[in-house]
Amino acid sequence: MKKHNFYAGPSILSEFTIKNTADAVMNFNGTGLSILEISHRSKEFQAVIDEANALVKELLEIPSGYEVLFLGGGASLQFCMIPYNFLKTKAAFLDTGVWASKAIKEAKLFGEVDVVASSKEANYTYIPKDYVVPDDVDYFHITTNNTIYGTELRKDPDVKVPLIGDMSSDIFSRRIDVSKYDAIYAGAQKNLAPSGVTLIIVKQEALGKVDRVIPTMLNYQTHIDKGSMFNTPPCLPIYSALQTLKWYKSLGGVEAMEKVGLEKAAHLYDAIDNSKIFVGTAKAEDRSIMNVCFVLRPEYAELEKQFIDFASERGIVGIKGHRSVGGFRASLYNAMPMESVKVLIQAMKDFENKL
Repeated sequence: MKKHNFYAGPSILSEFTIKNTADAVMNFNGTGLSILEISHRSKEFQAVIDEANALVKELLEIPSGYEVLFLGGGASLQFCMIPYNFLKTKAAFLDTGVWASKAIKEAKLFGEVDVVASSKEANYTYIPKDYVVPDDVDYFHITTNNTIYGTELRKDPDVKVPLIGDMSSDIFSRRIDVSKYDAIYAGAQKNLAPSGVTLIIVKQEALGKVDRVIPTMLNYQTHIDKGSMFNTPPCLPIYSALQTLKWYKSLGGVEAMEKVGLEKAAHLYDAIDNSKIFVGTAKAEDRSIMNVCFVLRPEYAELEKQFIDFASERGIVGIKGHRSVGGFRASLYNAMPMESVKVLIQAMKDFENKL
């Protein structure tokens, strides 16, 4: 039976990425060696990281003056590296969920933190509006998509201070004005590659402004100087990322991904809004295109497990909501085909009709 993979991360990857990565595991680039055992210092792997770097810059239309890095540690390490490299006295944050809260916690180790707005009181079901970012902060940090709660910032905010974005779960799903940011970071395991590599985009001139001594491995300049190879990089996930980037380009780039992504989400939200038993959890104007969160209406709440089992019989996996909020979550990352979305919608309708 075909599986329809709605997991939030690690998540679905394109067949193109999976097949090419599998081939490279057996024989990388005709070397007779596996990508699992190739030297990262080899000319063959250097070509991989060079091409991946160039494609990130092309697809995201990154202007000159920015560097692209492929590092380990996940976005969680960036919660520490960002303030280490950028926070001199005070930073501002928009608190839109668990991952924003974790970033705030780490930043407090390095300086003062001003949470300009939070939607915590409403269980993060909306993106705060009409907040004011102080002029005296070193940067303003946002989490563009909130996987647990299904909310998303779909536009790059206009602020007078340096902007930093955690785009782990929606990078490459919409056009970004990179010039507005001093740094962007994203764990790969949603829209790019298997877990194990993190993509970072850093504005070169923004570095070197803090007075503290930064440990070598936590200094962005270290990795810029060594081309992401100060230490052994996560070769397999970087190779998979290159395959995904090639796939994006072949389909028409980020603009094409955004068009299809909006269509998939619109179909699923329409099904939820027209259901008698399902209801969305995020405010309509802030709904995520990447993670669609919904629940059963109170009078049907006891049927949650029944629906998950019902969906599972049709090959639908990964729709159980995060343990902290319950309900359901359908993650519609770029590799998710419309066919799978339609299968989920039909399952929802059939489940409702049999009640």
